[in-house]
Amino acid sequence: MPTRQDVLWQDDLCRVILVEDPDYPGFCRVILNHHVAEMTDLPPQLRIRLMEVVFAVETALRQVLRPDKINLASLGNMVPHLHWHVIPRFARDPHFPDAIWAPPRRPPQAMPADNLEALLRQALETLLAD
Repeated sequence: MPTRQDVLWQDDLCRVILVEDPDYPGFCRVILNHHVAEMTDLPPQLRIRLMEVVFAVETALRQVLRPDKINLASLGNMVPHLHWHVIPRFARDPHFPDAIWAPPRRPPQAMPADNLEALLRQALETLLAD
């Protein structure tokens, strides 16, 4: 279960949060800064910008962690506030190849994440520089 969240990057539209979850290092959320329930509630230009941020997070995670796969999800069923989950997946994680919300297939394994926060901040600053 995630224990805390750190802001890696933000602008007026959204912020990128690193979720501290030992089973899923690099698990990020891209959260809209104002209340909107669905992507189609946003004007087209803001939809495009939000997805640019989601794709930048995916790119940063791929560069820094080299996962086997990236999962993207926009759920918000419990809290209808627009946000995207960007989750690096590894063949050795507890749920792979299923969703992280499925029953686990194997016990969790320690997954190193040395300097992860700093490396992701640096990658996002580069990828999202105006």
